[in-house]
Amino acid sequence: MSTTPPRPRASLLLLAYLGFVSLGLPDGLLGVGWPSIRGDFDVPTEAVGWVLTAGTVGYLTSSVLAGFTLARVGVGALLAGSTLLASLALTGYSMSPVLAVLVGCALLLGLGSGAVDSGLNAYAAGAFGPRHMNWLHAFFGLGVAIGPLIMTGVLSAGLAWRWGYGIVAAAQLVLAIAFALTVRAWQRGVPADTAVDAAGTEAAGTAPAASAVVRVPVRETLRLPAVWSGTLAFALYVAIEVSTGLWAFLLLTEGRGLSAAVAGGCVSAYWGSLFVGRIVQGVVAERLGSSLVLRASLAGMAVGAALIAIPGPAALAVLGLVVVGFAAAPVFPLLTLTTADRVGPAHTDRAIGLQIGASGIGAALVPAALGVLIGNTSVEVLGSALVVLALGLIALYEWGARRPSAGPSAAVVLPAQPDGDQTSGPVRPVVDGR
Repeated sequence: MSTTPPRPRASLLLLAYLGFVSLGLPDGLLGVGWPSIRGDFDVPTEAVGWVLTAGTVGYLTSSVLAGFTLARVGVGALLAGSTLLASLALTGYSMSPVLAVLVGCALLLGLGSGAVDSGLNAYAAGAFGPRHMNWLHAFFGLGVAIGPLIMTGVLSAGLAWRWGYGIVAAAQLVLAIAFALTVRAWQRGVPADTAVDAAGTEAAGTAPAASAVVRVPVRETLRLPAVWSGTLAFALYVAIEVSTGLWAFLLLTEGRGLSAAVAGGCVSAYWGSLFVGRIVQGVVAERLGSSLVLRASLAGMAVGAALIAIPGPAALAVLGLVVVGFAAAPVFPLLTLTTADRVGPAHTDRAIGLQIGASGIGAALVPAALGVLIGNTSVEVLGSALVVLALGLIALYEWGARRPSAGPSAAVVLPAQPDGDQTSGPVRPVVDGR
């Protein structure tokens, strides 16, 4: 069942926003900095693939593992340690003497970023409502936009590219310290609206002196169909988002005859509609409910994809891009927010970790496969492929939404040990490692 989360603490909300900005910053540095990096290391342009691959491997590994270990280490400790790891990795970027060291640092950066992504999303899914959940993901885009500005400013000032990474490393270090100083606040940052008793029922409005600890075997999570349908849904969603942004320029120039300058502006409009959509629809979802907004958004994505697929003037494809971007905006945050409704509270952290990992796979594999398909056919196949993906996403969501959510009945409920002044807090699942 869904509950309206209490008003989050302002300090934790601010740190969560900064955490999402920090996730986007490194992504924005590499594109601007790579020509200088390549020149310093005397490597070919395509060597960036090693950096991206290492980062992706680290990200996928830690995002999945974080979901399975989050309850053991705690949200605050995970965020503090992972952000510190990201800071150290970025420091390594700024001091790397050769490409091999940089690739190793990319792996560490991926490990840190994936854990932060899973940790923040898991916490936000239980602590924040639809508005803040959407805005958090919008601020990730803000971080991606700030990164190039930092690197551009550094290079324009005549400084080496290493300074760009050093600046972001210092910012990450400050954020890691802030997370470390608020570890206990993250543990009890969400007052308990509901408590799970030994029979696995929800007692609304209760907050026992010693919160229950729910131990859930790993196998119980992995056997839930809703976990895997949700995981695949995330992979499809991110595949649509990334594929649209990646191949839209080629479609508009080679397929619809626009100039490079105009097509570039249209692609920027697509990403801009994604950002604006998250700001606007965060408020709408809070008023109308997540399920209604999700269904409307998924339908809007299919409509936008159809506009892109229809042979016609470039303006029609551009309209489709903006529709896809605005409609897609709330899907990732709202799917994350409603994970507990699909899989049950005791499995939420693990499911979110799997979903975040799957999103990385979808972002890497599907756009690449579409590139092969386009290369062997025509760029006009993009619209049809997006329609198929969008319809598949709708089917997966509806299938998962119609299945009864897995409650805590499979869990072993044990009394928590008293811990100082932590007399209230949310019930959180604890992985028992089996």
